[in-house]
Amino acid sequence: MIKIKEITKLKKLYKVILTEPFSYKDWEEAKDKIYVCEDTVVKYMLTRDKAFSTAELEQLLAFDNFAQGKSLALYFISYKARTSSEVKKYLYEHNIQPIQIEAIIDNLTKNGLLNDRAYIESYIQGKVRTASAGPYQIKQKLHLKGLDLQLIDEGIAQVFNEEKQIDVAVALAEKIVRQKASRHTRQQLKQKITQGLTAKGFSYAISAIALESLELEVDEENELELLYTELDKSARKYSRKYEGYELKQRITQALARKGFDFSDISSAIRDYDFEEE
Repeated sequence: MIKIKEITKLKKLYKVILTEPFSYKDWEEAKDKIYVCEDTVVKYMLTRDKAFSTAELEQLLAFDNFAQGKSLALYFISYKARTSSEVKKYLYEHNIQPIQIEAIIDNLTKNGLLNDRAYIESYIQGKVRTASAGPYQIKQKLHLKGLDLQLIDEGIAQVFNEEKQIDVAVALAEKIVRQKASRHTRQQLKQKITQGLTAKGFSYAISAIALESLELEVDEENELELLYTELDKSARKYSRKYEGYELKQRITQALARKGFDFSDISSAIRDYDFEEE
């Protein structure tokens, strides 16, 4: 039997000195000193001269690992919602045994302190409320948090149906219009909206519906100004290598790629003074 030689209360744990070294499965070498939490002291009524068999000490240390791990987990989830996967990773990084990690997760889940389904729904609701992401981006980010794909799909279906997706996509599209309308033609703006929505995780179908619902006004004066600005840039660029018909073709192609109307391009090129280039 191994006895407790001395027990001292420290700031967070208790230092327990044993009468002889003891080997435990997770230790590299035998120790005659262990550190346990208060729950362990209370449960096993640790006092000086109390004796334990090797099996009893192993049981004590397993419980202590669970108790310390649960305390760490409660701290970790106390100031921010966490997923089960995040808690597992945190406990593993703090040297909690895998078998105890599973027991802690099970305990917290049964007591309603960990709930991946509720986490998913809350996360999606936040993104819907702030109109900041589409379903594909949401799914990707939640999966990176270690959440089950089926749970994520169920959460999206429950919280973020097609009607809400359209509402959020329209809100994001309107934001893009406010930010970019003065610097882009109507056609360019449409492209920017589609690119922006798909980048945020919306399908092309939802993006198209959102785009169709917008009333994009054409500011002819602004479009003409943008056209001539781009025409100047293209003329300077291509006049170094081309001239005449080939130069005009290169400029026409460049402006068409930027979304300008072909008839407007032709008219602008006819009026443009290439001799000054």
